[in-house]
Amino acid sequence: MSDHILVERRGAINVIRMNRPDKKNAITRAMYAAMAAGLTAGDADAGVRCHVILGVPGAFSSGNDLMDFLAVAQGGEGGTEVWDFLIALAGAKKPIVSGADGIAVGIGTTIHFHCDMTFATPRTEFRTPFVDLALVPEAGSSLLAPALLGRQQAFALLALGEGFSAERALAAGLIYKVVPESDLEAEVFAGAERIAAKPPEALRIARDLMVGDRSAVIARIKEEGAAFRQRLKSDEARQAFMAFMARKKG
Repeated sequence: MSDHILVERRGAINVIRMNRPDKKNAITRAMYAAMAAGLTAGDADAGVRCHVILGVPGAFSSGNDLMDFLAVAQGGEGGTEVWDFLIALAGAKKPIVSGADGIAVGIGTTIHFHCDMTFATPRTEFRTPFVDLALVPEAGSSLLAPALLGRQQAFALLALGEGFSAERALAAGLIYKVVPESDLEAEVFAGAERIAAKPPEALRIARDLMVGDRSAVIARIKEEGAAFRQRLKSDEARQAFMAFMARKKG
């Protein structure tokens, strides 16, 4: 497990918090494993009615940990932790509420396609620089984003890597509500408590009807995953990562 993922119960709410502020919540393989375990345990607990996913002030997540990426790009084996998390996320049996503040890059954006309610602050920017890093979209976003945002907005987000402000994300349908930074967690937990107070079986059925058949999403996650792993080991990706790391050092 990971010290950078905090999982706790707050009444009927299962809270999963990314807590690696020094790295802007860049997610390691151990963090993915801990989040997958947190979702799976919450789904199995009859006392849990809702999941909440949070980051830290100023950083929901800066995406995947680049050292993990570089290890694979340089010939190492890719772990299954990220894909286990994505499948647990897509298959979650209980509603998910997320709260984003500040940086939301890569998986820090695509995670919200699986959330039932996302609250974000005005300073939040959603961005997916997959293609800029010679990679491909993940988390089923290549299927979910066109359906939710429309093909052209999805292309702008996933292929062009355009940043979406909180207001643009709200207008596009990616998030539920924009709230002040000082109110974010209060709003997130108020929303989660509203969900937790609903008749659970009726809510489950209603949500399942809205989510629909998850097999297509899970199949797309696996398809994206195969392409992603292949791209990580490509010369194009290695060059893109090295250029990115050089810019960071500069």
